[in-house]
Amino acid sequence: MKVKTELLVAHLRERLLPVYLISGDDPLLTGEAVDAVRLRARESGFTERDVHFMDRGGDWDAVLASVASMSLFAERRIVEVRLPTGRPGVTGNRVLKRVIESAGAETLLLILTGRLDREAAGSEWARAAEEQGASVAIWPMARAAFPGWLQSRARSLGLTVAPDALALLAERTEGNLLAASQELAKLALLAVDGRVDAAAVLASSTDSSHFDVGELDRALTQADGTRALRVLAGLRAEEVELPLVLWAAVKALHAVLAADAGTAPPRGGYGFNSAPPRQRRMGAAPAALVARAARADAMAKGRLRGDAWDELALLAADLCGNRALLAAPRALG
Repeated sequence: MKVKTELLVAHLRERLLPVYLISGDDPLLTGEAVDAVRLRARESGFTERDVHFMDRGGDWDAVLASVASMSLFAERRIVEVRLPTGRPGVTGNRVLKRVIESAGAETLLLILTGRLDREAAGSEWARAAEEQGASVAIWPMARAAFPGWLQSRARSLGLTVAPDALALLAERTEGNLLAASQELAKLALLAVDGRVDAAAVLASSTDSSHFDVGELDRALTQADGTRALRVLAGLRAEEVELPLVLWAAVKALHAVLAADAGTAPPRGGYGFNSAPPRQRRMGAAPAALVARAARADAMAKGRLRGDAWDELALLAADLCGNRALLAAPRALG
């Protein structure tokens, strides 16, 4: 069965299945889901725990032995298998399918992996886990849902957060739920009478936001120049590989130019977006935008003097049609 993240605790109160597959890339949400399963398992008498890290040197025979062997005192056991990816290979697929089918009253199998793509989610072992137990897929939190999540989290800590403080905290921790949770825990210790204002957030927190290149693509195609520059600054601070950032920017540029020309969308749709690019008045002619993208690429490869990140910022400002943003690239340095 499939279990939604927000319903996992309620599910565990009602029943404990022999197999749980928890997949996702967010360390906070995946960690909390794993902790919830472990806690419920301990309450049900699963007092022993074997952990197997299945990297390249992982021993699949040890996983088989862990499931097959009985404790000296016949105590229930959690067998935890940690996969770096959702592709365990031929041997791993076979062993996982076998141990999934072997899990039962005395053994609870807990499989942890990063986000599964469509092919990995349809593999034999993943389907077996869903049939024999529960599959919990943890997806990245949507930007629009983040303030609500923060508010709910704050209430659980007994905090009352002013709207401007909540907006500031959301901006400073966007895309980084672990940092957001840590900031709220810190505020819970510092807040007077549980009340948090913007000054308290400014005093206690630093900018811990996290972005991926998909956010840059979305900002550019939706003509959100201010956000595009903020995402670029974040990607640069996190030292994201420049070719990947260039790829996202050029993909967005192609989508925008295609929409502006009234032609069909690029193959595969509009990049990371489900909606077509927002109409905008661009700050430069299409040929100039393409030339600027080419300059950024040449700078990144060392063929032209200059800073590719600054050139990308100028491209973002022109593409979003806001000439006032042209002074902003200095913040990227």
